[in-house]
Amino acid sequence: MYAKKLDICQEHRYNIYLCNLWVNTMSSQVKYTNKTTGVTYVYESTSYWDKEKKQPRNKRVYIGKINPATGQLEQSKKCTPNANDIRDMVATARVVGPIQVLDMLDKTWNISKLLKIVCPTYYREIQIMAYYLMINGGALSHCETWCYSYFPELSNQLSSQRITEILQSINLDARQGFLKNWISTMSSDDYYCYDITSISSYSQSNEYIKYGYNRDKERLPQLNLAAVFSQKSGLPVHYHALAGNITDVTTLDNFLSTLKMLDTKRFHYVMDRGFYSKKNVDALISKRAKFVLAVPTNNKWVQSAIDDVYDDVENPDNYHRIGQDTVYVNTRLHSWGEQKARCYLHLYYNPYLRACDTDKFNAKLLEYKAELESDNLICAHQEAYDTFFIAKTTPKRGKKVSYNKPAISKYIKRYTGFYAILTNSIKDPVESLYVYRNRDVVEKCFDDLKNQLDMKRLRMHSSQTVEARLFVQFIALIYTSALRQLIKSTELSKKYTVHELLYELSNITKVTYSGKNGAIITQISKSQREILKTLQITIV
Repeated sequence: MYAKKLDICQEHRYNIYLCNLWVNTMSSQVKYTNKTTGVTYVYESTSYWDKEKKQPRNKRVYIGKINPATGQLEQSKKCTPNANDIRDMVATARVVGPIQVLDMLDKTWNISKLLKIVCPTYYREIQIMAYYLMINGGALSHCETWCYSYFPELSNQLSSQRITEILQSINLDARQGFLKNWISTMSSDDYYCYDITSISSYSQSNEYIKYGYNRDKERLPQLNLAAVFSQKSGLPVHYHALAGNITDVTTLDNFLSTLKMLDTKRFHYVMDRGFYSKKNVDALISKRAKFVLAVPTNNKWVQSAIDDVYDDVENPDNYHRIGQDTVYVNTRLHSWGEQKARCYLHLYYNPYLRACDTDKFNAKLLEYKAELESDNLICAHQEAYDTFFIAKTTPKRGKKVSYNKPAISKYIKRYTGFYAILTNSIKDPVESLYVYRNRDVVEKCFDDLKNQLDMKRLRMHSSQTVEARLFVQFIALIYTSALRQLIKSTELSKKYTVHELLYELSNITKVTYSGKNGAIITQISKSQREILKTLQITIV
């Protein structure tokens, strides 16, 4: 049913495209200056095919003259269309439904105003490219054709060549200037989730594109994209491109330094266990940043804390139901490092997770053993190699790797089902877990970026073009995230995703007539009226 509706919307936009293309190519204005009087007259010239003479002809209609003082066209009263002169009327159609929604979001968050500060000559083009990625998706080279339906007056300004020129003009100063101004609009009373995703590419000539840990399990080189997202607003706050072979754990210190250079507020960061390291915790504490950080249970100091509470962890006093989960919790003060920074270590035990954790642990053991046997060692796995394996090398048999069964058995029996969070800000373990679990905003935004906003693959080759394209994608992601949060706050969330809502509105068209004939809006359906009423939008 929805696929059929989608086809109808696409056909409708294509018809508008043909109509506007015909108007733009078949009709034009011709100016004639009287050499005696110096007055410039303007005519509407329309091409047509003369069937009798079998040749193209031009029809000119006088529409006014140029005011020498202002340079503006003074329209002739005689050219005003009326019931007896309808043949001179020219109409232009454009899709306005989705644009009205995005313009409302733009006004709410002042996105185009911030763009205008750093890109005053082409901020509007960046905004329209972001709209295109949201509504249509696909390569930016198709934006010109899309504009014939949505912005016919600007279609010639977004040709492939012009888009390339704009992308080459979006320099580092413009990008960082926007991010600084955008961050300044964020609330300090919020939690900000930091994470990294990978974007695959076929490019061979871009210094960002390297082989590394691919989160989409693709055997392709990649670019890594680090980003910060607000939990309360659900909006992306900052992003940074990284080479594909850089690991998550090594990025945090540089990222914190970058935000400090932008004079940002003191953020409260939420991160998964992939960012845990002693160096990273030291950096967070030294920069006086608040944080909620998951800690892997294979760390000796965490295992020592689990050993202390193991026998008494399932005490009813420690029992909590968080969502659908049964969790036993334990909290202790933890003095971090030489500076004895005050932190809290929250331990959680979920008996239903033991089987799942055991399965994941065994899968990891197989992976580690394969690395040992092939000598394809990874530094981050060295502690696991030393703890859970016994490697022997003999002259006849060569290298032989076997499991350290007592160590494995102890780990499964003692530490599976546990997980830990380290924080220097939240004393309550239940609140800390809620904050950590609300990181799902990151996954939703990254999914939008790759699947809805055409970033599953990078098609650019130069680093400058990639950086500029990521900037346009970031702007589109702000609009997408803002619309999702708006839908989520209403009953519309039961019926529509972001993409479905925009397509539902994509056949609302405004037809504008030349002269003083005004404009009309095409018929609006019941479901469209419901959306517009809920979002408090009036089509104009």
